[in-house]
Amino acid sequence: MEPRSETKNGKPRSKDTDRPSLQQTRHKFSRMMSDNTPDAFRNVGRKPGLQIWTINNMKMAPVPAQAFGNFFEGDCYIVLHMSEKKGSAQSADIHYWIGNASSQDEQGAAAIYVTQLDEHLGGSPVQHREVQGSESPRFRSYFKNGLIYKKGGVSSGFQHVDTNSYNVLRLLHVKGRKNVTAKEVEVSWSSFNKGDIFLLDMGKSIVQWNGPQSNRREKLKAILLAQDIRDRERGGRAQIGVVEGGHEQDSAELMKVMTAVLGQRSGSLKEATSDDKPVKEQSNNVRLYHVFDDSGNVVVQEVAAQPLTQDLLLSSDCYIVDQSGSSVMVWKGKQASKEERRDALNRALNYVKAKSYPPSTRVEVMSEGGESAMFKHLFKSWRDKGQTQGMGKTYSAGKIAKVDQVKFDVMTLHARPELAAQQRMVDDASGQIKVWRIENLELAEVNPNTYGQFYGGDCYLVLYTYLRGNQQQYILYMWQGRHATKDEVTACAFQAVNVDNKYNGAPIQVRVVMGKEPRHFLAIFKGKLIIFEGGTGRPGVVNPDAAARLFQVRGTTELNTKATEVLARASSLNTNDVFLLRTDRICYLWYGKGCSGDERVMGRTMSDVLSKQDKQVVMEGQEPGEFWVALGGKAPYASDKRLQREEPPHNPRLFECSNQTGQFRMTEVDDFAQSDLDEEDVMLLDTWEEIFFWVGNLANKTETKEAWNCAQEYLRSHPAGRDRDTPVIFVKQGHEPPTFTGWFHAWDPHKWSGGNSYEEMKKKLSSTASLSQITVVSD
Repeated sequence: MEPRSETKNGKPRSKDTDRPSLQQTRHKFSRMMSDNTPDAFRNVGRKPGLQIWTINNMKMAPVPAQAFGNFFEGDCYIVLHMSEKKGSAQSADIHYWIGNASSQDEQGAAAIYVTQLDEHLGGSPVQHREVQGSESPRFRSYFKNGLIYKKGGVSSGFQHVDTNSYNVLRLLHVKGRKNVTAKEVEVSWSSFNKGDIFLLDMGKSIVQWNGPQSNRREKLKAILLAQDIRDRERGGRAQIGVVEGGHEQDSAELMKVMTAVLGQRSGSLKEATSDDKPVKEQSNNVRLYHVFDDSGNVVVQEVAAQPLTQDLLLSSDCYIVDQSGSSVMVWKGKQASKEERRDALNRALNYVKAKSYPPSTRVEVMSEGGESAMFKHLFKSWRDKGQTQGMGKTYSAGKIAKVDQVKFDVMTLHARPELAAQQRMVDDASGQIKVWRIENLELAEVNPNTYGQFYGGDCYLVLYTYLRGNQQQYILYMWQGRHATKDEVTACAFQAVNVDNKYNGAPIQVRVVMGKEPRHFLAIFKGKLIIFEGGTGRPGVVNPDAAARLFQVRGTTELNTKATEVLARASSLNTNDVFLLRTDRICYLWYGKGCSGDERVMGRTMSDVLSKQDKQVVMEGQEPGEFWVALGGKAPYASDKRLQREEPPHNPRLFECSNQTGQFRMTEVDDFAQSDLDEEDVMLLDTWEEIFFWVGNLANKTETKEAWNCAQEYLRSHPAGRDRDTPVIFVKQGHEPPTFTGWFHAWDPHKWSGGNSYEEMKKKLSSTASLSQITVVSD
C-alpha cells in the first residue's frame, strides 16, 4: 500500500495510488537479483576509498578506477565510499546515481541493490539518492576535479570506452567554479557561449577554449579537469592547449586546429547562460514525521517542528525529517522491524512524490547510531552514545569533546593544530595585551591596572600579540557591551579596521558579544576577567553603586575563569558555582555544594580583584541572616546539573560565500580540505562554538562586507536554534591561527606561495605543449 500523509489529528491529507513503486520493481526482479546478490557483493572491499558499479542487465558491473567521475546519462550507478578516521570506527556512505536518460527498471534495480548492499555492510551506512545535475556536496567531494556526463549508456547500446583509447572526438561544456560538471554537447560552434568554458577533446590533444566572460577560478578548474582526463584516460600522453576566447588571435595555431574540427565560425557566439539554479538555502522550517504501518497502510504523521530534540526519536520506530523539501532524511531505529528498515528508502521516495517535491530532491536514509553530520545539525544538543561529557574529558577522534583547560605546552599546540582547534586556544595566553575603550567614537587607551574589567555600557578593542615560529601574530578582539549604543558598536568595528590597517591586515578579528567570551579571551586575563552588567569604565564617570552587587564566578584555573554580574537576588544563585556578594561593608564568598576546590580557589582570587573589603566565606546552607537581607530575602534558586552546561560536539562545516553570479549565496563544501579554500572567495567555517570567516587575498569587497551579515542570517535561520551571539572570527589568507588550521587535515602553510594559480598552470602547459603534436582525429 502507498503511504498517506496525515495531520496530527490523523485526518488524511493525500493518498498516492497510481505510481509504479519500488515494491513493484522489487517483485519484478527479486528472483533474478536474489540469485545474483552473493556474486554482486563478493568483491565489495572494506578498505577506505571509493568503489563504483554501474547497472548492466540488472546486475552490478564494476567501473574501473580510471573511469571514476565519468557518468553515462543513460545509466544508473552505485557509489560506495568507505572512510576511516584515526581512532574511530569505519563509516560508509552508499549513493545511487540516476542518469537523466536512465530507465525506470534500472533506477528500481539500483535502489534495491543499495538496500541489499546496506544490509551486507551491517545496516550502518548512510544511503543517498543522487540525481544527475543535483548531486549532493558529499557526492561531488569524491570527484575533486569534476563530474563528466557522457552521452548514451549500456541500455542504449553505447559501451564504456577503453580509457586508453585515443580514438575520441567530443566537445565538453564545462560549468561551475567549485563543483565542476562537464557535459558532452554537439561538436559544433553552435554549442559555444561567451560565459562558459569548452574542452575540445580529440584523443591525443585537448584544446581548452575560455569564454571571454568566464573567470579565473572557472578557467583553473577546467585546466585541472583537462589534466585529469589526460592523466587518467590517456596515460598522461595527451597535449593540452588553451585559447582565450576574447583574444583568439593570440592562439592562431590552436584556432586552426579548432577550425579544422568545428568548421569556420559564422555569426556571433551566444550570450552567457546563468549558472544559477533555484537552490533552497538553509531553512529553519524542519519537521519530523513518524512513519508506521496501520492495517496495511503506511502512515506518515507529524510529530514536531524545529528545533528538534533527540529524545523524539524512538529506537522502535522509523522517522522522516523534512527540511522544507530541500532534503528528506529517513531515520531507522535499531529496534524497528526488518520490513520497516528494508522499505525505508521506498517510503522516502513515496513521501517525496506525495509532497509533490521535484524528482531531484535529495534523499538520505540512515540507521540509529550512523547518523550523518547534516542530520545531527538539525537537532538541538545532539549526543552520540558513549560520547564523552562534562569537564576534564579528552578528545576522541571524529568527535570534538569539551575538555578542561589545563596549562598548555605552546609547542604542543603548534605541532598539533587539531588540539589547538579543539581547545580553541592559539597558545597558552602568555602574550602581550593592549586594550582600548570607545570614547566619543574614538579609541582611548585603558589603564593597564584595570585590564580585565569590562562594563556593559562600553565597547572595547583588545589587541593580543604572541609569537609563532619567531614571528609575531595578532588577534584583535572587538568586545561589545550589552548596553552600548549602536553608534559605539559601529565605531568599534570601524576602529578595528584602522588598527588592522596599522598592522598591514595581519590581525585575526574576533567579534565578542558580552557574556559570550571565547575561551582564549578568558585566558589572556589570567583569572581576573570581571564583567559588570552596566555602567562604564570611563575615567571621571561615577557609576551608580547599588547597595549590593552579586557576581557569579565560573572556572577552575586562571585560563578559564570569569566573574559575571547577575541580578542581586537569591534566585540568581546556583548550587554548582561560586558567587561573590559585595555590599558596602563586606564581600561574601558563597560556595555552592556542587563547586570544586579549584573553583573555590579561583573565587578567592577573583574576590581580591573585585573588592578590597573584608572577605567572609559562606558555605551553602550556613548563610548568616545578613547575607539573605543583602539579597532582598531568601528564595529558591537553581540546582541544575553541571553537565547540562556542556555543549555537545558537532562536526565542523565549511561553506563558500560568493557573489560571482551577481547574487550572494553560501554553498556547502563536504569533506573539505585546504584545497577547497578559494583565494577569490570568503569561506565560512562553522565549528559550532565559533564561526570563522576566511578571507581570500582576491576576494572582493562586496563578499567581505556581506560576510558579516551572512553570519547573522546563518545563525538566525539555523534549524537547531543557534545562539546568535556566537563568536565570529575573521581570518585572512596567510595569517591562519592553529585554532583554524586544526580543523583541516594536513595543512600546508606554503600552499599559496606560488605555482598553483591559473596563469602559472597555463604558462606551464604552453611551455610543454608542442603545437606540431596537436592533431585532429577524424570521425
